[in-house]
Amino acid sequence: MKFEYVDITTADVCFVAYGKDLNECFANSALAMFEVMVNTKQILPRVERKVEVSAQDLQALLFEWLNELLFYYGSENLAFSKFSVEVDEKKFKVHATCWGETIDPERHETRTEVKACTMHKIKVEKIKDKWKAQVILDI
Repeated sequence: MKFEYVDITTADVCFVAYGKDLNECFANSALAMFEVMVNTKQILPRVERKVEVSAQDLQALLFEWLNELLFYYGSENLAFSKFSVEVDEKKFKVHATCWGETIDPERHETRTEVKACTMHKIKVEKIKDKWKAQVILDI
């Protein structure tokens, strides 16, 4: 399972994303967020964007990563469906390549707009040999 949604409030969406490593966990977190906004299975990898963010800890890094992706959604009308993510968990940096396309309401099923990723109850943790991230999105 890449991610699951958790019932929280009507004004927010909460998801828990998983990964065999931190890279996969961050990629699945991005996929979960875009899935709230659009059917990602319909998003083709036509446009590529390099994304780099840094922060002071893993929770802040996940927050910065997701909000940077929302910047592309808001400013360029881009939705991503494929991610190659490298997380440096010692320096708290993300280097990623994201693939997607411009949203076309004629071809893409659009869903709920996400305003922002929040810091409220955000978690990134390693449990046994897997990574888990919990995120609340403001919709």
